[in-house]
Amino acid sequence: GLGLLLPTSHAVLRVWLANKHKPWIEAEYQGIIMENDNTVLLNPPLFALDKDAPLRYAGEICGFRIHGAGVPFEAVILDKATGEGLIRAKEPVDCEAHKEHTFTIQAYDCGEGPDGANTKKSHKATVHVRVNDVNEFAPVFVEKLYRVAVTEGKLYDRILRVEAIDGDCSPQYSQICYYEILTPNIPFLIDNDGNIENTEKLQYSGDRLYRFTVTAYDLEIQVKPTCKPSWQGWNKRIEYTPGAGSLALFPSIHLETCDEPLWNIQATVELQTNHVKSLRKLCGAASGEIDLLPVPSPTANWTARLSVHYSQDSSLIYWFNGSQAAQVPVMNGLHAHEGLSDHFTLSVWMKHAVVPSKGRREEETVICSTVQSEDGYSHYSLAVHGCRIAFLYWPLLESARPVKFLWKLEQVCDDEWHHYALNLEFPTVTLYVDGVSYDPALIHDNGLIHPPRQEPSLMIGACWTEEKNKEKIKGNENSTDTGDNYPLLIHHYFHGYLAGFTVRPGSLESREVIECLYACREGLDYSDFDSLGKGMKVHVNPSQSLLTLEGDDVETFNHAIQHVAYMNSLRFATPGVRPLRLTTAVKCFSEESCVSIPDVEGYVVVLQPDAPQILLSGTAHFAHTASDFEAPDGVPLFPNLQITCSISHQVEAKKDENWHGTVTDTRMSDEIVHNLDGCEISLVGDDLDPEREYLLLDGAALQQRGLELVNTSAYLTITGVESIAVYEEILRQVSYHINHGAALYERKFHLSCTEMNGRYSSNEFTVEMNVLHNMNRAAHPNHILSSQQFIHRGHHLPPELSGHSLASTHNNAMVPSAATIIIVVCVGFLALMVILGILRIHSLHRRGMGQEVPGAAAGGHTSTGSKDSDMFWDDSALTIIVNPMEVRSNDRNLGPPGANKDMEEDDDSTDSETPDSPDSNDVDDRHIIGKSDSSHRY
Repeated sequence: GLGLLLPTSHAVLRVWLANKHKPWIEAEYQGIIMENDNTVLLNPPLFALDKDAPLRYAGEICGFRIHGAGVPFEAVILDKATGEGLIRAKEPVDCEAHKEHTFTIQAYDCGEGPDGANTKKSHKATVHVRVNDVNEFAPVFVEKLYRVAVTEGKLYDRILRVEAIDGDCSPQYSQICYYEILTPNIPFLIDNDGNIENTEKLQYSGDRLYRFTVTAYDLEIQVKPTCKPSWQGWNKRIEYTPGAGSLALFPSIHLETCDEPLWNIQATVELQTNHVKSLRKLCGAASGEIDLLPVPSPTANWTARLSVHYSQDSSLIYWFNGSQAAQVPVMNGLHAHEGLSDHFTLSVWMKHAVVPSKGRREEETVICSTVQSEDGYSHYSLAVHGCRIAFLYWPLLESARPVKFLWKLEQVCDDEWHHYALNLEFPTVTLYVDGVSYDPALIHDNGLIHPPRQEPSLMIGACWTEEKNKEKIKGNENSTDTGDNYPLLIHHYFHGYLAGFTVRPGSLESREVIECLYACREGLDYSDFDSLGKGMKVHVNPSQSLLTLEGDDVETFNHAIQHVAYMNSLRFATPGVRPLRLTTAVKCFSEESCVSIPDVEGYVVVLQPDAPQILLSGTAHFAHTASDFEAPDGVPLFPNLQITCSISHQVEAKKDENWHGTVTDTRMSDEIVHNLDGCEISLVGDDLDPEREYLLLDGAALQQRGLELVNTSAYLTITGVESIAVYEEILRQVSYHINHGAALYERKFHLSCTEMNGRYSSNEFTVEMNVLHNMNRAAHPNHILSSQQFIHRGHHLPPELSGHSLASTHNNAMVPSAATIIIVVCVGFLALMVILGILRIHSLHRRGMGQEVPGAAAGGHTSTGSKDSDMFWDDSALTIIVNPMEVRSNDRNLGPPGANKDMEEDDDSTDSETPDSPDSNDVDDRHIIGKSDSSHRY
């Protein structure tokens, strides 16, 4: 059969994420610029932050704008990802013209796409810039020549005073330091104020005229700095390239003690990350977890009243102030999921704020919940009490006794961020803190606790108690009464920060995943333990945010601190600024003269990582018969799909090479393990019709690999972290199926994949599939008729058209317009010829009327020969040849309504005269226009 291909059109629409937040900068900056320099040194440094980071465009800073009339400065962006900027002078500044400049600055992001649409601007910050003077002007005397006359024989205290001025703007360089007489052997002196006096009595009989030269010197004092104990040789800004491993923070630092003998040195390096990573996908955590503290929305409004903070990677952090709690609705909480009662995993980032209290420390509840299961009600709560963390579990409120598991950990009360994961598989409970597992220190059987009410409830940041216990604990400061209409009292409020609070019901998180959730974080590192000097101690806290060194020798201590490094195990780390602080405490032999070492403050700038290029390739166009698509397995969409990943990075030229500069090198990153986290197959054009077509993929195979499948009429998505090889295998199994008899001819699909939580996307791979149908199949009569809409009914195709294939999309599209043009041209030409013929006959008839015909007087009538001569038309000068097929179409479709009957008669009478081909050699075989029973030709 012939395959019918229908022309289609499609449009590609790229959607960028919305720009929700404005950039943020400091409110005020102080700057200094030297007269011979063009860079302004700002305090604090110029950085703009955007909560939309790390989104492209919306989370990037495109630049800064300076507001003010005649401001001789401009602001440039150094790094769009980190928002680092620089203020510099447009032209050399002059302290003598303006000592200070004040203006405002504003940051703006890159909007929602490459065109900069919906750009948001920060508030305006005030910038004060002071121009520091340099000694560029020499002193100049007020008068070029001084003249004075004196009386002989006298000693004067001041004969005259010379004055010089300096053009520099600062007192340091504009002040005249002293004067000096350059001419030797003269009886005069000059002091520092320019007063000239004589050193001996002058005689008129001697020299009557003295001429000498005086010069002035401006002030230039070189001050030798006093020794100040401090750290020397460190850089405030430290740049880190993702994937570089460990980077030494202070490679050239040394401690200056000003010769003060020390017997103990203790230094603490603190990396202030203060943000939470969303690493569940990256670590391969299984799906099914429930976010207990989601972003406030109409469907999740229980977090709307909590104080929200944003970390540097835009993660949500909730602050509980000791009087707030979040009541999670049962319908949206974890109670709608089965299997939570005795098997689940709680995971949370927590920074417990230790609040000094006058009396006994109160228990603070992190989460409190009563769960309904098939067997009845169970209850559990997680709380902190001082440096202890407690988990209370009540397997069955009706019969079982409650059990409390206790851990005493310093991480609970050190006012730092830690990751907590609790696995419950009753009666076994395991607590992971920063990826390290801890067994309970104590297990109490609290059988005397009054059971809570048997009603499903979930509260975060506090817990509730029954009405009968109100009077007992009403005097407690850490409790609030909910009112007379509500029989519960809320107490044991939590004080601190919570983020990333999730629960996974029904199954436990593996040890590997929990360790990865913590271990993937950035932090401080110390690896040079082999060369650690005698008496040196190094301690790193579990979160790797605090590193402490202790020693007694300055040289050994300097060597040790030079090996403190920053590490980030993520190949594609989140760019941004990480504040850094070094605090030092020393002990001297003499307490009275002991020195103090000021703190060192800097920051680590994580640069934008080299973006990986994920390339999807394969067969982009193919056609199959309809029977193949109607088979139970359908036709695979991506039978030979290839997924590759490469990284483009800058490589500097080697010194021994002749060329200079940098080149862009693209290398296959096989040494880096790449895992995709999702792929989407979308349709071009209309959605799938479930009654006629659908996509096939084995969902059971995906579940075995821990992947999720969403298959709708508009798209098919696969989510979950897996290797490239696994995704290739799965996508090659996706097939397209159509039902028997469905009139479908063409489909286009887009495939795209992502990695790193959707941060990096692949190219959009398009596949076009054509369905080939047999023309003899009754399922497609409309398309057969449409191909014949310009063929006269009852007639076969002429031989000159019999060789054309109806499967050509372009030919079919061109038939209607071409036939219409030919018909119009032929009809117009025919009408013109008919009009010319009528005019010719009419003119001949008029000439014939003016001539006498023989026999007219005798017979009184004209002869037959006269009539024939009147009707005779010499056709030697006019020949009309008409395409027979076009004439038939025109006669039938374009003729006047009243001529239909005559045209039918003409058709019957001229069928035998229609030529089989326009190549006929018979000149007399011509189509007759009009109705005539004679042999005349026109």
